[in-house]
Amino acid sequence: MLTKQQIRYCLDVMARMFPDAHCELVHRNPFELLIAVVLSAQCTDALVNKVTKRLFEKYRTPHDYLAVPLAELEQDIRSIGLYRNKAKHIQKLCAMLIEQYNGEVPRDRDELMKLPGVGRKTANVVVSVAFGVPAIAVDTHVERVSKRLGFCRWSDSVLEVEQTLMRKIPKEEWSITHHRMIFFGRYHCKAQAPQCPVCPLLELCREGKKRMKKREP
Repeated sequence: MLTKQQIRYCLDVMARMFPDAHCELVHRNPFELLIAVVLSAQCTDALVNKVTKRLFEKYRTPHDYLAVPLAELEQDIRSIGLYRNKAKHIQKLCAMLIEQYNGEVPRDRDELMKLPGVGRKTANVVVSVAFGVPAIAVDTHVERVSKRLGFCRWSDSVLEVEQTLMRKIPKEEWSITHHRMIFFGRYHCKAQAPQCPVCPLLELCREGKKRMKKREP
């Protein structure tokens, strides 16, 4: 695995490559962000934004989502994968927000994880983006980049990846690092077509060097 110094170098390179990295889910408040992140599971941010552009005009509060039949909400998010389960989760979490949190999104990760459909990654995104709490949300991009570069082991679980990154990255950089690693994975170190030949981190990347070696005649 890479040393802390090597990881520091990688993060500095990512910072130069993507200085404006940010959450690409369009939202106006913590509640909309929570709904958007729940919808984004196994789905692209671009598709979620397309759906929420209409959704957030129709539904503005937790009460709004509970005022319609489940079937209607399902139709409103039908183009998103797993829409039936997500619709159920949204209505259940809205009910819980009203009953236990006075209709407000909790600022604590553990409290957020009590909500239906909200796992650790979703909770980390919400506390970080909505409330400015340092957190590293390990999504598919962060996990892939971490393992390809050698920040952690291929056998590590998502939680182990998060814990490794938290140990090796200064706390004040957790949130911005999360966004930069997502951008790096989404636009450069892609799942199917990583840009190894032009990657400034190739010399440190164990997977990139393997890929390049296979391309040699």
